[in-house]
Amino acid sequence: MDFYYSPGSAPCRSVLMTAAAVGVKLNKKLLNTSEQEQLKPEFLKLNPQHTIPTLVDNGFSIWESRAIIAYLAEKYGKDDSLYPKDPQQRALVNQRLYFDMGVLYQAFADYYYPQFRYNKPADPEMYKKVESAFALLNTFLEGQQYVAGSKLTIADISILASVSTVVTVGFPLENYPNVAKWYEHVQKVTPGWDENLIGLEKLKERIAAMSKK
Repeated sequence: MDFYYSPGSAPCRSVLMTAAAVGVKLNKKLLNTSEQEQLKPEFLKLNPQHTIPTLVDNGFSIWESRAIIAYLAEKYGKDDSLYPKDPQQRALVNQRLYFDMGVLYQAFADYYYPQFRYNKPADPEMYKKVESAFALLNTFLEGQQYVAGSKLTIADISILASVSTVVTVGFPLENYPNVAKWYEHVQKVTPGWDENLIGLEKLKERIAAMSKK
């Protein structure tokens, strides 16, 4: 299946790790958004929203990383451990995924993107939102090894991609001991972590290049 992505992107890296977890090989197609390759007519036919990541599985096109990883887990998972079928367990995984999208990763984007992309000064109020998001995650992990239940799920993988990104740009975890403990553990047990590390290095390079502009 074709996978349109950028290695520095946290949402893209969550798909790479999930694919590794379910044993799916992706035909990776690098999309250079700085060159606006996402606006080419052939890509717009696949994804009118022209966003990455985008997955095309035998003619079926799906985008939004959390939808993609749920699809991969449901269709290709050897069992339902990554995305439980039990309604309550699945609801918890979904809640954590929505938290990642709407709170955790959104707080990161609101605070860091203006600095990296437009050289704007850091906004202390936006930083408080990052701290608040991590405080919530720390609470979720109280007495828990994983973010949604007793096993690794796609919620851990999605949040791992986000947290590793925030840590890479310098956010400290010492005030969030449960997050720090979880982060150290899931690095060891999540398939595809090595590829995530490669993507983080690409992210560092991209940030360095933007800061020189």
